[in-house]
Amino acid sequence: MRILHILNHTRRLNGNVHAAVDLACAQVRLGHQVYMASGGGDFDHLLRERGITTLLVDHERKFSKLARSLIRLNGHIRKFDVDIVHAHMMTSAVLAFPICKLKGIPLVTTVHNEFEKSATLMGLGTRVIAVSDVVGRSMRRRGVAASKLKVVLNGTIGSSRMEGRSGEPKALKSPSVLFVGGLHPRKGLPDLFEAFDLVHEEIPGAHLYIVGNGPHRDQYTKLVASLKCAPAVTFAGSIGDPYPYMLAADIFVLPSHADPAPLVLSEAREAGCAIVATAVDGIPQLLEHGEAGILVPPRDPSALAKMLIHLLKSPEQITAWKEKSQLRIDYLTIDRVARETMDVYRSAIPSGKMGV
Repeated sequence: MRILHILNHTRRLNGNVHAAVDLACAQVRLGHQVYMASGGGDFDHLLRERGITTLLVDHERKFSKLARSLIRLNGHIRKFDVDIVHAHMMTSAVLAFPICKLKGIPLVTTVHNEFEKSATLMGLGTRVIAVSDVVGRSMRRRGVAASKLKVVLNGTIGSSRMEGRSGEPKALKSPSVLFVGGLHPRKGLPDLFEAFDLVHEEIPGAHLYIVGNGPHRDQYTKLVASLKCAPAVTFAGSIGDPYPYMLAADIFVLPSHADPAPLVLSEAREAGCAIVATAVDGIPQLLEHGEAGILVPPRDPSALAKMLIHLLKSPEQITAWKEKSQLRIDYLTIDRVARETMDVYRSAIPSGKMGV
């Protein structure tokens, strides 16, 4: 099958880029011809190494540029005679829709960020993929017909992005609590800082590591500096591969307020982390509804602190939850994601028009 993925860019900034890159590489392994149209970025070299043709399509939201991008995208689709177009972001879906409609090519969209109002536009797809059950229910409430909606739960294990990574744990101060993700309000970091201040009072030797970057970094470093726990908090910044941190951490924590299906939980489970996360959006599904990780209420620093203190005072419980993180972990492979996505494609392509 000839597959064209389209997304705003291929930079390492957010999870939907990682998901699209992982999927494209896995589809090549299944024997398909894959193209990636975007504004370019960090992952282009990896994509080309895996045999994926990278195509430049600017997604800047200015009418003149989008008009040129529409013409360019149309040329790529015609030149490569693609069977399916898969859009991963709202601008991508809007660009691809008129071309696919005119040419009779199925458009598949994936809803990564359901919390954005613009996610409704992903309903333009012939088929719409939701990255978790919660996202699927939300899109149905927005008017997307159940007949064209399919849930394909995120998974990262076996990702091409992870090939050649270090299996050596990072040297961390113990006991350690780790957060990995973007420094954005929806990730709930102020809750974590307030909770860790309580943890630090009870367990002065505990240390918190924050891996990631984002527009609120300065705000968060100032917030932490005002707390008693400040000397025990490390902002590690953006790390190309946080896996060594996950291998070393005593507890991995994700205090999100909104998170459709965070890839980082798949990665943390692969690393064998004991996980504490908030019971919002797709997080419970990724943690087997509490069997593979501990769920706590969102926006409740005291409840989070209580659970972290409980675990840090009970090393045997940390060990037990590390073992539980491996429950049904094979379901979180990128190969499973790729196979289920190919099934969605086949359901969208009229019989007799499939290239491979």
